[in-house]
Amino acid sequence: MPLALSELWDDLLACLDLRAHPADAPFGYEGRNQRLGYHRLFGGQLLAQFARAAQLSCPDKTVKSLHALFARAGRPEEPVHYEVERHHDGGSFATLTITARQSKGVVATASVSLHTPEDGPAHQTVAAVPALPGPEHRRDLHPLPWETRTTAELDVAGSEPPEFDLWMRTPTSAADLAPALTAYATDLTLIGTALRPLAGLTQHDSGTAFTSAVTSHTVWFHRPFDAGDWLLLRQHSPVLAHGRCFGRGDVLTEGGSLVASYAQEALLRLTPGAAG
Repeated sequence: MPLALSELWDDLLACLDLRAHPADAPFGYEGRNQRLGYHRLFGGQLLAQFARAAQLSCPDKTVKSLHALFARAGRPEEPVHYEVERHHDGGSFATLTITARQSKGVVATASVSLHTPEDGPAHQTVAAVPALPGPEHRRDLHPLPWETRTTAELDVAGSEPPEFDLWMRTPTSAADLAPALTAYATDLTLIGTALRPLAGLTQHDSGTAFTSAVTSHTVWFHRPFDAGDWLLLRQHSPVLAHGRCFGRGDVLTEGGSLVASYAQEALLRLTPGAAG
């Protein structure tokens, strides 16, 4: 039986509570997996746990950027070990490599840059943020365990532009979980966005009309923010070619402040004759 929303939330928080694992030298952590009923680990979980492992390794700094490469599908029945290697940890910046490993080998790797917050000039150039949609636009986007709203359907029968805006707001949580929770969310809908121009093809056709798998994902964090406030994930897929799709997005507050950006490349191999 699928978990209730509150159970999904508690399950995700438990996954972000990484345990120190000294055997994974030089710095190591172990993370349990979500109980989603999937045959492989959700990439968003790995992104979130990468962010937490980096924060725990450099607690005096914040994650500035995280670039993950997914080597193979992870097994949901086996915990993930995170091996952290520090390349530099100075007064302002730190650079880490984190390896996510299970018994069969490397599942994913991440290069992470961290930065000590400091003052400086501020400027941004982004399109205005639209008004927050009303509660009638609530959508259930499994496995996101929090409220989401959108005025567009991600899975459409016809051909639509490869764009998708999603509003989200998490339950109240510790402030330092915001990067991990947001990274988790950025992994969910970029492949679906890339599929929108293909008439008659949606995410529900995965495994039959097409095969997909995220190969790389990057998140940049620009400013501190609260994931418990409304955030807009505004995303676009500019290209789908040669069995791969690419998408990118921005994370903005309701007041229009750009707090994060992200990009993803994924395998998207269509079954011959699947697209209309």
